[in-house]
Amino acid sequence: MRFDRAMLHVVHHADYMAPRPERGTFRFDKYYLVMEELRGQAASGGAAITEHAPEPMPREWLEAVHCPDYVDEVLRAAVPREKERRIGFPVTPAITSRVRHTNGGTWLAAQLAMDHGYAANSAAGSHHALHDTGAGYCVFNDLAVAANRLIAEGDARRILIVDLDVHQGDGTASLTAGREDIFTLSLHAEKNFPVRKARSSRDVGLPDRVDDDGYMEALSRHLPEVMADFGPDFVLYQAGVDPHVEDKLGRLALSDAGLAARDRFVIAEARRRGLAIASALGGGYGDDPRIVAARHARSMLAMADENARTLPSDLC
Repeated sequence: MRFDRAMLHVVHHADYMAPRPERGTFRFDKYYLVMEELRGQAASGGAAITEHAPEPMPREWLEAVHCPDYVDEVLRAAVPREKERRIGFPVTPAITSRVRHTNGGTWLAAQLAMDHGYAANSAAGSHHALHDTGAGYCVFNDLAVAANRLIAEGDARRILIVDLDVHQGDGTASLTAGREDIFTLSLHAEKNFPVRKARSSRDVGLPDRVDDDGYMEALSRHLPEVMADFGPDFVLYQAGVDPHVEDKLGRLALSDAGLAARDRFVIAEARRRGLAIASALGGGYGDDPRIVAARHARSMLAMADENARTLPSDLC
């Protein structure tokens, strides 16, 4: 494998920034603002980034995880109204293109991680999408689709999906249930959405207002144990920033420093075992999308920096 010190390899596509639908409350502007933040950091000399554009996820790869009838509804932008209500916005042709590219983005990030140790998708982490419907602002489950394809292509044999969004990864847990080659670990606010939790391989439900110390105590207890017991050879990381104390939809109380410590710990635990790791953006909500976008950008930059720190000097 070839590695680059202090380089963030980030996947992005213009279609990630879909026009805001006429119904629903979800805002897509943060995806553009995340890249603005990253590019600004690079222009000022504060970070080095390389951008990669994904191809749309092939239909048959989506159908290997999701119900073919549902995939067809999304690709025709003909999703029934009741499913659109579960998703939180209507599925327009622009949304169709967006979700095919965001799913392709997680796949590409995984391929890049194999070359560089770590790579990020600047969108996705759509962990609420289920077999025959989307839910919770998620249309297709890029984590489950990418994991399934990595194994099918022979790129990995055992994949660990680490989900540290403030909301439980119920869709990912449901779509991978019963598989011995995919392990799902979810640390989340127990009283937050979804009300009905699925069963991950391991769930760690946290009480409201858990702070940096409490969160890191739980993470440092469970993640190394799961890695040791399951023995993954690749890691997918849902790096939602909604555990932040100021997040509009969160119930936890992590600071900026706490989020950075969380992200660095995940990368370090993977890389010291020689595991490639790819992250997806995940949740982050607030009235000012620039503040949320900055949290996401800092998250990716912290992970890229930690990846560089863990590389042997002869590979830098």
